[in-house]
Amino acid sequence: MPRHSKHEEVKVAGPEDHPAVPDTEPTATDAESAELQAENRELKDRLLRTLAESENARQRIERAAEDTRKYAIADFSRRLLTVADTLERASGAAADNATDASAVAAGIEATQRMLESTLEQAGVRRIDALGARFDPAMHEAVAEIDDTEKEPGSVAEVAEQGYMIHDRLLRPARVVVVKGSPSGDRQG
Repeated sequence: MPRHSKHEEVKVAGPEDHPAVPDTEPTATDAESAELQAENRELKDRLLRTLAESENARQRIERAAEDTRKYAIADFSRRLLTVADTLERASGAAADNATDASAVAAGIEATQRMLESTLEQAGVRRIDALGARFDPAMHEAVAEIDDTEKEPGSVAEVAEQGYMIHDRLLRPARVVVVKGSPSGDRQG
């Protein structure tokens, strides 16, 4: 560290000792400025077009989803109309031929088979509940009965058929269950 005498003045560098520093960035030339403004306008235009395309795509997707919700059942409904037509013809034939019960019964059975086929084509299948173990995930117990001929906890009667659609429960089978636990001892 240099030593200064008592009489020497220490000079501290001030702003006057530095070369002039501009307060702002250097200004662009008019050509550069015009080029940057044109590029800025182009980028804004591209951004607005992209946003508009995105909004249009969103609206198209919403319309398609709405159409799907409204008309997804159209094919199934068309197939079901065939069953309704057959049932209507059978009903008309029953009124015309009130004395031939076997023909009416045959027409009803044919219509029922057609309905079951139509449901199966749509992925709807009947739950085979009769004689099966009671399953609260698939069955709804409406009553219990005593029956020593059947396994306790099994389905003795089906009051209303249950249905699955693919792998989901559409409607549980309403069933009558044999009293007693499935693992209970049978006395009889």
